[in-house]
Amino acid sequence: MYQLIFRMFMLGLPLAWLACGQPAEPAGAQRPNFLIILTDDQGYADASCLGASDMRTPAIDSLMAAGMRFTNFYANCPVCSPTRASLMSGRYPELVGVPGVIRTHAENSWGFLDPEAPLISEVLQARGYHTALVGKWHLGLESPNTPNERGFDHFHGWLGDMMDDYVQKRRHGINYLRLNAEEIDPPGHATDLFTQYAIDYLNSRKGAEGPFFLCLNYNAPHFPVQPPQEWVERVLQREAGIDTTRARLVAFIEHTDAGIGRVLQALRANGQYDNTLVVFTSDNGGRLADGANNGPWRDGKQSVYEGGIRVPACVVWPDVVAAGSVTEEVALSMDLYPTLLEAAGLPVEAPIDGRSFLPLLLGRQMQAPQRPLFFSRREGGMRYGGKTIEAVRLGSWKLLQNSPFGPRELYDLQTDPAEQHNRFDSEPERARELNQLLMRHIQRRGQVRWQRW
Repeated sequence: MYQLIFRMFMLGLPLAWLACGQPAEPAGAQRPNFLIILTDDQGYADASCLGASDMRTPAIDSLMAAGMRFTNFYANCPVCSPTRASLMSGRYPELVGVPGVIRTHAENSWGFLDPEAPLISEVLQARGYHTALVGKWHLGLESPNTPNERGFDHFHGWLGDMMDDYVQKRRHGINYLRLNAEEIDPPGHATDLFTQYAIDYLNSRKGAEGPFFLCLNYNAPHFPVQPPQEWVERVLQREAGIDTTRARLVAFIEHTDAGIGRVLQALRANGQYDNTLVVFTSDNGGRLADGANNGPWRDGKQSVYEGGIRVPACVVWPDVVAAGSVTEEVALSMDLYPTLLEAAGLPVEAPIDGRSFLPLLLGRQMQAPQRPLFFSRREGGMRYGGKTIEAVRLGSWKLLQNSPFGPRELYDLQTDPAEQHNRFDSEPERARELNQLLMRHIQRRGQVRWQRW
């Protein structure tokens, strides 16, 4: 099978052609609402149900218990913009022009979202969904890549990347908060604002005709780690001896979790919960400098080791997805695009790299072969010099280069999940096979512009 995958990839054929069996049928005649809850830099194990014994996250815990938890879910990139591009497009981020972080200043910006790439918001909007984005966008600061131009009927949130302060809500002194195209400057903590904006939107759709698609993208717990002080005091009093850096992160995630709980409560109060498919995940691994808990995985945010790209994830769909179910199937952010479209009974009409995992949600086997998975990140500064870091995984084998100036490494994740024993020299044929797949992918992405055209 590895040879078949390799031959198809070298020929540039879509790997989706390898899928066997019939597409899963929609679960019912009524199209579901969709709610994606995306946190920013939340570590793989940073929830109480995932192993963080110093943390209390009842809302996230309830989601994990109410649906299917993914133990092998990957963000498409170890940093923000590229993963968001993959989630929205179903493509590898570099194939839609976002190999790195989109920033305010051109000399330090490493992506420009392809204006022609059909985003899931645009597809759902055209098929009768009311579409909304609350919170962080980070896929463009100006036309043609603002949320309202890219398929969102309603935008109430933040155009840019990180916030320099969650209360002042500025980046480089610039206010990126918007209500659609209007600049706004409300008081309050950004996390609380985004929670309330999401609730306001859900209330506005109560009793409305047609389903909705809501992306709730929190900036938290991205640094600067800035929870309200009363939340920090609560953690310090409860967790004797906790490191102060870790305490602030725990408080920040707990504060965000409380907001998620309020949003889920609004869904139920409005009678929307039973027909809403909810996705919860993070855009990349946690930042170690902030005290993140990435579980057993090596390293964290910015890295193509497992700790940078494995993230918490679950899908809840009442009376469709079995509560308390767990899957070890590998899935990525880009797989959400075809999965949601298939759940809505809609075709995928554009080229994508993602693969629907709706069969899993319906309690079936995937019936699809293994596929090569690619991870990369372009970045500036002395550490990267505008170059990329890379990883490719096929089956349990993973080839990576975590610095553009460092050596290549090969790991067997089945026997060495913590990536401690480099097999590059002892497994030259395996390294060569993965290297060829990666080179072909680099050739594909070389055809796509990532600066403004």
